[in-house]
Amino acid sequence: MFKYYLWDWGVFLEPVATGEPTNYLGWLLAGLNNTVVLALSASVIALIVGVVMGVLRTTPYRGLASIGATYVAVFRNVPLIVQLFIWYFVLPEILPSGMGTWIKQLPSMTQMMVSSILCMGLYMGARVCEQIRSGIGTLPEGQRAAAFALGLTLPQTYRYVLLPVALRMVIPTLTSELINVFKNSAVVSTIGLLDLSAQSQQLVEYTSHAYESFALATLIYVAINWIVLAVMRRLERSVRLPGYIGSK
Repeated sequence: MFKYYLWDWGVFLEPVATGEPTNYLGWLLAGLNNTVVLALSASVIALIVGVVMGVLRTTPYRGLASIGATYVAVFRNVPLIVQLFIWYFVLPEILPSGMGTWIKQLPSMTQMMVSSILCMGLYMGARVCEQIRSGIGTLPEGQRAAAFALGLTLPQTYRYVLLPVALRMVIPTLTSELINVFKNSAVVSTIGLLDLSAQSQQLVEYTSHAYESFALATLIYVAINWIVLAVMRRLERSVRLPGYIGSK
């Protein structure tokens, strides 16, 4: 089939059939913009929530540890697409009427983007939480004891001793999660948000050039992942600590 297929890369420069002042390449770039905004925003939420919950899971206080464990159990065990539907379709209906009405009156693109960012951020945050917990758990118990011997409080021990080291150790796994955010973002097309994958499908519907559309989308995803890997590896080399895993 590929042998006899006539590739037409010029289709990306053709004006779109809907009459918009752009071409099909512009569609893909708009989808890429939505994907990048969604993934980076969700990653920030995931890191903040993951660090907080990871700390709670390792504290000696059972109540705080239970909060972190419950968060992980809920957000890791419910499929991402189900969580997305809850955030977009269900949440406005169960909130107080005034708040629910306000959300429904927002522009549809804003509703979809905010729901997707919160959903992806909290879903990935549960995974980051477990990585932070593992990173803290691998540290020698003597570090915590030494911090207490110096007169540091528990919050100070986490802030100045445990977290700075644990975060450096989990950078490789955090890199994988960042890449997963970009890949998992394709699920938002199910609620109508036009990310890169959704724009590729829309291009196929209007032009019937499936090979060109998905080939270019694939190359863009590969380029994104390569950039993420390059940035995170550079960050890992710049902050690594002698004597720990990956320090050579």
